[in-house]
Amino acid sequence: MGKEKHYWLLKTEPGEWSWEDQSANEGLSNWDGVKNKQAQKHLKAMLLGDLCFFYHSGSKARRVVGVVSVVREWYEEGNDGGGAVDVRCVGEMRRAVDLGEMKKESGLKGFGLFRQPRLSVVPVPEEVWKRVCVMGGGYEGDGGEYGEAEVGDQGGG
Repeated sequence: MGKEKHYWLLKTEPGEWSWEDQSANEGLSNWDGVKNKQAQKHLKAMLLGDLCFFYHSGSKARRVVGVVSVVREWYEEGNDGGGAVDVRCVGEMRRAVDLGEMKKESGLKGFGLFRQPRLSVVPVPEEVWKRVCVMGGGYEGDGGEYGEAEVGDQGGG
């Protein structure tokens, strides 16, 4: 039996680390600097191949903009008990999904992002993952799984 895939949401201020920054350097980076113990616990639970929404937070742009994959599980970094996971770009959302739009979606009620808005690493239930992907028309590299046919888009994407 294979390992079950898990889904996550990683928040970042675009002025600190944006999707454009993530996309550079062949899309590879370490996700570090997480101090909150609950968020660290979520990072430590990540497994190779898990997918994560890349979420821009801040006052101007609260939205899911892309998807990254975990390519290295939690490892210790420094002497302060901190650590990181390494992630690589999978693809940009075909259409960014705004926080306000997600809050209006009945299928997303109770999503951890709404309950703990300051938490920087949030688990995403599979049904929420699928719904957000559909709302955004999928993401580059999804093999069309969430693209036009499922969204009912009338035209190009």
